[in-house]
Amino acid sequence: MTGQHQRTTSPVTFRRRRLVVLALLVTLLAATATGSRWVMTADGVRSTAPAQGGLAAAARGSLTNPSASAQSRPPAAAKPGGPLTITASGPGHLAPGSDPSVLPGPILIADEKNNRLLIIDPHGRSLWQFPRPGDLAAGQTFTIPDDAFFTPNGKQIVATEEDDQVVRVIDVATHMIVYTYGTPGVPGSGPNHLNNPDDAVMLPAGDIVVPDIKNCRIIMIPMGGHAISRQLGRTGTCVHRPPQTFGSPNGVFPMSNGNYLVTEINGSWVSEMNLSGRLAWSAHLQSVAYPSDANQIGPDRYLTVDYSRPGQILTFDHTGQVLWRYAPTGGQALNKPSLALPLPNGDVLANDDANNRVIVVDPRTNRVVWQYGHTHVAGSSAGFLNNPDGLDLYPPSSELVTRAATMGAVPQS
Repeated sequence: MTGQHQRTTSPVTFRRRRLVVLALLVTLLAATATGSRWVMTADGVRSTAPAQGGLAAAARGSLTNPSASAQSRPPAAAKPGGPLTITASGPGHLAPGSDPSVLPGPILIADEKNNRLLIIDPHGRSLWQFPRPGDLAAGQTFTIPDDAFFTPNGKQIVATEEDDQVVRVIDVATHMIVYTYGTPGVPGSGPNHLNNPDDAVMLPAGDIVVPDIKNCRIIMIPMGGHAISRQLGRTGTCVHRPPQTFGSPNGVFPMSNGNYLVTEINGSWVSEMNLSGRLAWSAHLQSVAYPSDANQIGPDRYLTVDYSRPGQILTFDHTGQVLWRYAPTGGQALNKPSLALPLPNGDVLANDDANNRVIVVDPRTNRVVWQYGHTHVAGSSAGFLNNPDGLDLYPPSSELVTRAATMGAVPQS
């Protein structure tokens, strides 16, 4: 058929085509509204962005008791590259007024008193859980996980069971414990023993750095090893004089310059040093009773929490000057928050342990803009937590993935 002799479309055919096109558009819009799809490549680059579902940012407000679930959505998929595949299931479970768009992706939660790790998406839907029935081998235990972080390659999780005296490495794809350091239930300071370890992190080469609180030391464990390769601090001497001694260290977080930020409970100190023990500075946080897990959020900007009742979240500089503080009172008071992490949009993600919730705070308004968990109510069913004590963002936004290029290695001398 030539251009000069094209068949003229009849009115009936034209109307039918319009109906088909409209039907396709309705189907496409419905699919877009029902959920979001998360696809992560093996090197941690997000290849498909999430849909901006949920409540509009303009509707942000202070969240109160999350007695109702967030608007439910059909399951969505999160597919990290390689062997990692996680899929959302069930409806969302967020506090009313929560804005899912404040999160860059899913989050990992160490739900301590429920003896489990969870990955949930920004809508509060379950993506992954450990352990499931059958995940633990004969004789294995997994109790009271205190902290959990993705490894620098994003494929495993380092979980610290502080009160059980062990550090575990869990493979996300296989749901298997692939490494353990420590003797479950037996505190100590010799080979393969710890005494209230906290916030273990893995270096890119596989070594693990552990602040060992009651031994008052920071230890480094070679990949797969069961004896330490290096130690900072003197075992049992619990006073602030780094790097010779530490006053109950509870956090050793990597910085952008290759150094590490060390938090000490005794005396409320935060220090910058490298893994050889070379000290850059120490800041005394006089207004913080129990500092926990300080980490860097920018040039000379650091974020920490006060693990107290009432608690607080604050930022400070290397002199200890407080730059911002979130310390609500009354029914919204924090109750032993143990970790806060920065979000790419400038908000702060934190676990409010004894209030049984994980929250996002907008520092510009000092309001909670997202919440998972029911304030003051512990539980284990969907939407509930029981003393959540650890957090991480899903790769590529996770703490150790973002710092992998500058974390360095354990010194050899």
